[in-house]
Amino acid sequence: MEEKMQVPLFDLTRQYKKIKKDVLKNLDAVFTSGNVIMGSNVKMFEKEIANYLGVKYAISVANGSDALRLSVQALDITKGDYVITTPYTFFATASSIVLNQATPIFVDIEEDFYNIDLDQVEKVLQTHPMKKMIKGIIPVHLFGKTVDLERLEKIKNNYKIAVIEDCAQSIGSVWYYSNGKKKCSGTVGDLNTFSFFPTKNLGGYGDGGLVVTNDEKLADRVRKLRVHGAAKKYYHDEVGYNSRLDEVQAAILRIKLKNLDYYIERRIQKAQYYNKLIEENGLDKHINYPNFFDNRVHVYHQYVISVKNEQDRDKLKNFLKENGIETGIYYPLGLHLQKCFENLGHKEGDFPITEKATRTTLALPMFPELTKYEQEYVVNKIKEFYTSL
Repeated sequence: MEEKMQVPLFDLTRQYKKIKKDVLKNLDAVFTSGNVIMGSNVKMFEKEIANYLGVKYAISVANGSDALRLSVQALDITKGDYVITTPYTFFATASSIVLNQATPIFVDIEEDFYNIDLDQVEKVLQTHPMKKMIKGIIPVHLFGKTVDLERLEKIKNNYKIAVIEDCAQSIGSVWYYSNGKKKCSGTVGDLNTFSFFPTKNLGGYGDGGLVVTNDEKLADRVRKLRVHGAAKKYYHDEVGYNSRLDEVQAAILRIKLKNLDYYIERRIQKAQYYNKLIEENGLDKHINYPNFFDNRVHVYHQYVISVKNEQDRDKLKNFLKENGIETGIYYPLGLHLQKCFENLGHKEGDFPITEKATRTTLALPMFPELTKYEQEYVVNKIKEFYTSL
């Protein structure tokens, strides 16, 4: 019998061992300088990541949730307005709309990669009874797979509607246009948001977030909002927030940004190997798994499978846990069925693909330092589970 292993869903410590020397050196420089708020690391990180993404302006903030909330406010979306988004995402995508007193309009996802269905987005823009009050769209590049940016850009231009790309899980992913050009996720919307939560492909050792744009006025607005609405200290043009990226996190993120392409390529390799193992073991009879992309259309923030028999998901999760394998469910309940959104009047069955995903998906261990031996162990245990049925 195969010896029991412990395989984490994500392990931050392995990465730290490789960059520990640089991290400690940068942190010592921060503390020695005594400049720990909005210092040189924040300024340099904003320049470096703007250059990496190919945008004009990058404004760092305290976390990804604030990045969304400030972006909605910067676009003057407020009470009486509506914003289209997906019910299959982290809570902050929708809460950023509600916290600005606007109303989310949920649109179901497409089945293969769980991103918002752009066909349905267009249908809502054409037929919704409140279509004249729809001021924005917040698509999410879920699990690292980029939404069709060419299509999204056409929708934005054709309907003259604001777009905020939620790129919390997709930094470094790209989309190839029909004319051959490519764009990074986070470069089509009016404002686009990122998260540096520790588990992200570019993650800090605490919270952190970012807003990027090519619009100078919007950039200035977000910069003010992150410091209590003040363009000049103690002079407040509007009521904003205390939402600054910490200098310590910026110093760490600058190191990790230099390694981001390597981290992404490693994740892609891990996804490719998972796919190979699943196919070789005949598990595609029982589970669906993400198609492999070698061109960074998918950067595999999560590697998410779905079981073909809904009754298997929780049993499989428990079996893997018993064998030392940590998995995750992203997400167990669609936002349209969350108690806090009861006022929207949704019921079970309104978004069938989202609801199916909440019952069938399971995220397997995925991080750059995951070993082939660990992956083989995970897939062997999945095979053992299905063999025992």
